[in-house]
Amino acid sequence: MAMTVRRLTHDPALGLTLVAGQDNADRTIGWAHAIELEDPTPYLTGGELVMTTGMNVGTTAEEQFDYLARLSAAGITALAFDTGTTHRSVPPGIIAAGDALGLPVLSVPAQTPFIAITRAIIDDVTADQLRSVQRVVDQQEVLARETLRSGIPAVVSSLSKILSATVVVIDVDGNTLAANGSESKHIGEITASLLTGTKRLRHSSRVIADGSGYCTIQALKAAAPLRGYLAVKTEQPPSPTERLLISHAVSLISIEMGKPAKVIDAEYRLRAAATSALLADPPIVDDAVLRYFRIDPDAALVVLAVSDTGPIMLAEKHAAHVLESRGRPYLISSRADGLIIVLHAADTPSAPDLVAAIGDELHRPLRSGISQPTTVGSLATAVRQAGIASSMCSPGDTVHCFADLGVFDVILGTRDADELQLIAAPIAALVADHDNLSGTDSLLSTLEAFLRHNGHLEAAAAELGVHRHTMRNRIAKIGRLTGRDLHSADTRAQLLLAIRAHEMMP
Repeated sequence: MAMTVRRLTHDPALGLTLVAGQDNADRTIGWAHAIELEDPTPYLTGGELVMTTGMNVGTTAEEQFDYLARLSAAGITALAFDTGTTHRSVPPGIIAAGDALGLPVLSVPAQTPFIAITRAIIDDVTADQLRSVQRVVDQQEVLARETLRSGIPAVVSSLSKILSATVVVIDVDGNTLAANGSESKHIGEITASLLTGTKRLRHSSRVIADGSGYCTIQALKAAAPLRGYLAVKTEQPPSPTERLLISHAVSLISIEMGKPAKVIDAEYRLRAAATSALLADPPIVDDAVLRYFRIDPDAALVVLAVSDTGPIMLAEKHAAHVLESRGRPYLISSRADGLIIVLHAADTPSAPDLVAAIGDELHRPLRSGISQPTTVGSLATAVRQAGIASSMCSPGDTVHCFADLGVFDVILGTRDADELQLIAAPIAALVADHDNLSGTDSLLSTLEAFLRHNGHLEAAAAELGVHRHTMRNRIAKIGRLTGRDLHSADTRAQLLLAIRAHEMMP
């Protein structure tokens, strides 16, 4: 607990009395300084307890007010006034000025030397510094223990709690490896944006003020090449002790990221390497390695793609924990948008349960898709199938199966808005017409019926409830507006694709 004016008056050995400025008695005292100059402000930095015998405070109330006003403007904490040398008591002008300015004034009895006050303050400041150092040591031990127990994600989580801050670790490619805090996504994007372009990080550390706080970014490297960055977002600039903890976390994370494979879970790395080799096109992997992980190279396999996982390192850790706890043979790898998990095709029914459990561990809804059963040699195709199925899934939905998707889902499902607009461009004029008319009267509805009946005018006219001549006139108008011959099978296929793209546009 820091020394305050009120606490100082509670020291019976000093016998100090608060005679003015009681409302600010809880101000913190950073130092004590005895000075007898008429204007001591050039020698003050703020936060001090100024001690005086009153030799040069002035003799009138106006002079004494000016003296105290100068001290108040300099930011001192309080004035200690000796009553045994020049004055028998604190002058009324000093007391009145202290109350008017809100500056605490202490009456010092004749038997209390200034050195005793100074020693009391210095002892308390020193004790407070020792307490602060001990807190830092204790918190450093917490970070070290978490590193040994659960690695980088645990260090990030602990540092976030200690500092009440958002903490993110990214690699040199801008991928988020671990994160904790309400602004994780925002801070990860800020840090990743500084890896390229004109704002590129050129030093090992940087502080960015974004209006809502301060983002401290530090490079992660020990006696090795740069491996990533640690970003810490706090509401206020980090204090010296907080900067010390951040630096400690940087050292721990750098060491973790720089450990040799044989020290940092060789089997996990071998599994990841085997998965990457297996998913190559063509696959490059030894059957003995697959069997080591209980994957039968002659069995049918499926690929499970899981998206929206958040930080990759944390996602891999929890996914592996779920798979291990269920005793499923598996291989796992990560990519920019999530995880790729290889399973035996016989385990396909358990995929929804696995994804739900991984989502529960990560505390977030996931998107997921599963490929058709395939062989070891065709897993690269299975990865694409699972990715397409995952892209058609909404967060939290059950696992989408590629085999259940329609042709238009596969062709259009992974397109962005600009691509869908380009594919739908041939019917733009009909869409405008559709906005003015409704139901069977619109040209777009006419075209849909015409295509649905494979170009048969009479069948389409009957569905719409119009005369065949009306139908023929509408088709002619559609041809003019689109600039296409609707009697061509290729044209009809393109227009049907344009209609489906229009339906999928956001």
